[in-house]
Amino acid sequence: MIKAGIVGATGYTGVELLRLLAKHPHVEVAVITSRAEAGIKVADIYPNLRGHIDLAFVEPDVAQLSALDVVFFATPHGVAQSMMPALMKSDTRIIDLSADFRIRDVPLWEKWYHQAHAAPDLVAQAVYGLPEVNRAAIKNAKLIACPGCYPTATQLGLIPLLENNLVDPTRLIANAASGASGAGRQAKIDNLLMEISDSFKAYGVSGHRHLPEIEQGLRDVQPKGAAPVNLTFVPHLLPIIRGIHATLYANLLDVNSVPDLQSLYEQRYANEPFVDVLPAGELPQTRSVKGSNVCRISVLRPQSRDTVVVLSVIDNLTKGASGQAVQNMNIMFGFDEKAGLDVVALLP
Repeated sequence: MIKAGIVGATGYTGVELLRLLAKHPHVEVAVITSRAEAGIKVADIYPNLRGHIDLAFVEPDVAQLSALDVVFFATPHGVAQSMMPALMKSDTRIIDLSADFRIRDVPLWEKWYHQAHAAPDLVAQAVYGLPEVNRAAIKNAKLIACPGCYPTATQLGLIPLLENNLVDPTRLIANAASGASGAGRQAKIDNLLMEISDSFKAYGVSGHRHLPEIEQGLRDVQPKGAAPVNLTFVPHLLPIIRGIHATLYANLLDVNSVPDLQSLYEQRYANEPFVDVLPAGELPQTRSVKGSNVCRISVLRPQSRDTVVVLSVIDNLTKGASGQAVQNMNIMFGFDEKAGLDVVALLP
């Protein structure tokens, strides 16, 4: 049994971590921090955890966190950086759900996140926590940079095409839509029910901070000598609570020599416990992954032309955040990768 702590557990990714870890067979949640809610019982804010998590929020304390086996950061961007240098001196292993250590190019991170990086010397030590690509490195990692939600859905959908150099990497398009929980638990007019209900809109069209993360991850899987990935990424807001649907477009390099794409995807993800390639002709729905750590994918080539269309759905709070963090933890500590995550999606 390992002891875990969560820094910043009052947001949606924090409570999703608590939901998953509460029934994990190998984990005891020992510390839950929040400066704003210190002294308040967790179940008083999240009544679904009543009878499962009998802890109160406490102020974050590096000495206390350093005594734990693993610490999750479910904090806004920039927060983990300030505590990371001290924590990295301990034996504690760290899984950061924010974007603080995802992008290896520090000036690029600073450009997109509009702040100076507080721990640039640690960026190179972070392992990008996409298990379907970096499982071996995750196992021995000290610091995990857990991927973002849009990056997870988009990368898993495009990786088989890019690994096999089948499509033009300079003309990729990701048209993705997320539920409102992706914006976090904050009081904003744009997130109110009356504002998002019965509506559908794009945002961040001129540039979204998940773009450099996606491009970095896709470039990492390209064969040597391939033109670097350039992606047009357009996110949208869905009038639902949780879920991401990514529709991805890629142009084939050679329409006269195209492998069976269905078989290609099935073989690539055959041994991945949380990627489900649907049978040919079936299309994924966000409701089929709600509350689960599964990414469901379909691959199509409409009218047998030069464009491949990939549909990828995840729960943005689970496989797109907290579930993937727990999956990383399982790999790091040698647990069954499905431990605490082998749950059926919620329907209806």
